[in-house]
Amino acid sequence: MFMNKFDLDSRTAIVTGGAQGFGLAMTRRFLNSGARVIIWDLDKIAIEETIKKINNPKLSSKIIDVTNFDQVNTEVENLIKNTKIDIFINNAGIAGKNTTVSDYPIDEWKKVLELNLNAVFYCLKAITPHMVKNNYGRIVNIASIAGKEGNPNASAYSASKAGVIGLTKSLGKELANKNIAVNTVTPAAAKTRIFDQMTKEHIDYMLSKIPRNRFILVDELASLVTWLVSEENSYTTGAVFDLSGGRATY
Repeated sequence: MFMNKFDLDSRTAIVTGGAQGFGLAMTRRFLNSGARVIIWDLDKIAIEETIKKINNPKLSSKIIDVTNFDQVNTEVENLIKNTKIDIFINNAGIAGKNTTVSDYPIDEWKKVLELNLNAVFYCLKAITPHMVKNNYGRIVNIASIAGKEGNPNASAYSASKAGVIGLTKSLGKELANKNIAVNTVTPAAAKTRIFDQMTKEHIDYMLSKIPRNRFILVDELASLVTWLVSEENSYTTGAVFDLSGGRATY
C-alpha cells in the first residue's frame, strides 16, 4: 500500500504479537525494508500461517509468553549470543471486558494489566541492557488513544495503555544520552481480531469519536513505526505519536 522505504538492512527486529493485526503489518514492512524479523507470539496457528504466507528467509518465530519474565529474559540471552537485537516492538495486547469499573472482574483487570503493561516492562527490562551495551536501539511500544482519552467501559485497557505511555516517557529519558530511541504510538482502533473481544456498542462508540469517521488501517501504523525504528530517527525519543484520525485532544 505504501511505497516509501526506510533502510533497515542488517537490522534485527523482534515484534511481539507479530503474527496478526498491527504486528503482522509491521513485520511485513520491516522485512520489505531489509530487516531480519523474529515474531514472538502465543498463537501457534497464526505463526505458522504467517511464516507460510510471507515465505521470507529473514522471518523466524518463537512461541513466547511475554507475561513470563524468566522466559523473555532467557530468550533474549539466547538470541544475543549470535546476533544484535536492534529493534524491539511491544505490540502484544488484549482488550479485556467492556463493563463498568464497579462491575469489572478483578481477575480480568489483573489479566489485562499483566499483558498490556507488565509484559511491556518485562521485555524492556530484558532488552535494554543489550541495547545500552551496543549503544544502539529503536524501541516502539504500541499504546492506544484510549490511554490518553480514556474509553468508558474499558477501564483496564485504558489504564494499561496510559501506563505504557508513562513507561515510554520514563525510559526515553533514561536512555536519552544513548543512541537509543524509545517512543510510543497511540492509534485509534483497527478492524483486527481484537474487535472479537469487544461489544458492538463499544465498537460503535469508538468510531463515533473519530473525526475521520473510519478506523485506522494497520499499514498506516506500520508506515510510521518503520520510520521510528530506522536510523533516520536519530532525535525523537520519549514521544507519543497520535494516529487517532483527529480524536486526540492533547
